[in-house]
Parts: sequence; structure tokens; C-alpha cells
Amino acid sequence: MKLAYQNWLVQLGYADGTVQAQMHRATRVEECYGDLDEHYDRDQLQSVIHELKYSTEDERRDKPNPSRIPFSGNNRNNLASYRNATERYCKFRREMVNDEDIADNSTLAMKDSEDVGNERGQLIGLERDMQSTLRRAITQLEPGLKIIDEGAERSVSSGFIDITAKDAKGSVVVIELKTGTARQKAVGQILSYMGDIADEEPDADIRGILVASDFDKKARAAARMVPTLSLRAYKVHFEFTTADETPT
Repeated sequence: MKLAYQNWLVQLGYADGTVQAQMHRATRVEECYGDLDEHYDRDQLQSVIHELKYSTEDERRDKPNPSRIPFSGNNRNNLASYRNATERYCKFRREMVNDEDIADNSTLAMKDSEDVGNERGQLIGLERDMQSTLRRAITQLEPGLKIIDEGAERSVSSGFIDITAKDAKGSVVVIELKTGTARQKAVGQILSYMGDIADEEPDADIRGILVASDFDKKARAAARMVPTLSLRAYKVHFEFTTADETPT
């Protein structure tokens, strides 16, 4: 696979093992289906992604592996991992195009163009840092939480879930992170993710946790109508020492 994709995964803050797993799966898909960039240019990889779909109902009917990728083990779990890897590569290509659009937009003044790029980069950086930090201390969000997405955002029909976990009772927990104040749209977003998981895992109990620095009135009002959705506000604590002192 291309070095640019590997660098993109690293910049997202994924652990080395997660980067290697994503690269391996994307490479396997490419070996069996052909150049992923050509598929992206043709139909944004939708034909490949379609072949990698395998539902709970397919599993119940013991449907054979519909893809070109040979593997052993559970069909649904294996195909989900390859589909997620393919959708992640699609996201990588889409973001690369968006970055080029910002750079090439001649209708913006140079200063404005730089400001747009910087603000977008700062926001993405903050979200990545926040996710990386929470992954390392997930039980601080709620005791008993265990991450089940192999260190990378789970791909569903509505987008990419920041963190997917299970709680102490075995319920699937969809966790969405916002760096600033969460608005009504954020509630709709996490509910869409929860609905996608319900479609993929109809027997699962599903909850959601929306994490942000604050929530506006509309977001709070919407969340009150969903018993399975919790709002959690975070705070940042700084501790300072002089340069020649070692923190204890």
C-alpha cells in the first residue's frame, strides 16, 4: 500500500499494531480486487464495499463468503474487518481530495486560505488527541468500559464511530467526541450511529455517550428524550512546574 496512507494512519494517532492491521487488511483487499485507487476513481470503492457486506441474517442462514478474499473463521467478523479497512481507505482518499481543494481554491485570498487550512487542521488535531487520550483511559469515562473496535473508528453506514466499547453489562456503547460545545446535530449524529449498530447487531443492547466540553439547550433537550443516550462534559486540567523541576 501507499506510504501516504500509512502516514495518514500514523497521523491519526493509531497505535503501531492498529496501523499494521489496517495496512494488512487494505493490502489483502487490493490483492483480491485490484488497485484501490482505480476503484476509488471509478465509484469511490462502492462496488468492493458492497461485496464485503455480510449481515447478521446472512450469518444465521450460514451464507458462504460472498467476497473474493479467502479466509478461515467467522464470515461476518472477517468481512466486517475488511469492509471497515476499505471504507477507511475511502475516507483517506476523500480527505486528500478535500485538502487539495483547499490548497487549489483560487477564489480565496492567500491569507484566508491559510486560515481555513489551519483551523481545519487544528480542529482535526484536537479531536484526534482527545480520542487518543480517552482510549488510554476509557474507564475514567465509565468504570467497566472495554474498547472493542481494535483501536480504530468503526465504520457504519452513517460514518465512523469515534470509539466503540462494551460496558460491564455487555451492552454496546457508541462514543462520540466533540472538542467544543455539542449542538443538536451531534445528538442526531450519535443516534444515527446507534441505529446503524442496531441494524448490524439486532440482538445487541445499545447505548450512546456523547462527550463534549459543553452542550447547548437544543442538544440537552433532544438527549432527554433518549434514555439510552448520556451526555458527559469533560474538563482540561493543567499542572505546571518550573523547567528544572521533575513532576512528581
